[in-house]
Amino acid sequence: MEFRPCIDIHNGQVKQIVGGTLTDQNDQAKENFVATKDADYYAKLYKERGIKGGHIILLNPVTSEYYEATKKQALKALAVYPGGMQIGGGINDTNAKEYLDAGASHVIVTSYVFKDGRIHMENLKKLYDTVGKEHLVLDLSCRYRDGAYYIVTDRWQKFTDEKVDEKTLDMLMNYCDEFLIHAVDVEGKAQGIEGRLVEQLGKWNKLPITYAGGVHSYEDIDELKKLGNGKIHVTIGSALDIFGGKLDFDRVVDRIKIS
Repeated sequence: MEFRPCIDIHNGQVKQIVGGTLTDQNDQAKENFVATKDADYYAKLYKERGIKGGHIILLNPVTSEYYEATKKQALKALAVYPGGMQIGGGINDTNAKEYLDAGASHVIVTSYVFKDGRIHMENLKKLYDTVGKEHLVLDLSCRYRDGAYYIVTDRWQKFTDEKVDEKTLDMLMNYCDEFLIHAVDVEGKAQGIEGRLVEQLGKWNKLPITYAGGVHSYEDIDELKKLGNGKIHVTIGSALDIFGGKLDFDRVVDRIKIS
């Protein structure tokens, strides 16, 4: 189990938002925290603590008037910690290499592959051919419905027919190095983890998986370790004191390191 830190960037600022409220129209989102420091500050902090594998997420689409400001922040973070962080948000086969060349260890792909309620295998194969399996992370954002977790697309609003289960993971693992899995129903709400999902993921254990969603206490960390058999990595955002929350960053890092 490893701690995987995050830097989420929206409208040119580091933020923590309630993920399900993000809309492209007018670049709006419900905010939990807006940083006064730039993205490179957080990248330097993670580097100093020796934490690798975290993710930088650009939350504005390319069409947004804020996109260039958001991208500038992301590139500043990559420059500070080359090889130490992954990057996602609007990644496709034409721009992925730019971010790898800028210092990202991996690109994280969501909408280019998961869009309009389905998996676009042709796009996944393009990315695989462009950057290679070893540089690709797939973000399987999911929501619970009818007794199962389904991949959701289009700002987490559209359900696909694809379950986050052994069959789907086995198929997709041929194209990527890791999975980032957002539990959308609890993302950004700091109300506890999706225990059923963590337990399910912990039983699979064929590629590294980072879980995101709902961690708001030290007990949540312990529960995640237990349910995931110590195999599921975790990212924590708005619950951390560096993002306005109550959990001490250093204590969280140290607690997970000895897990």
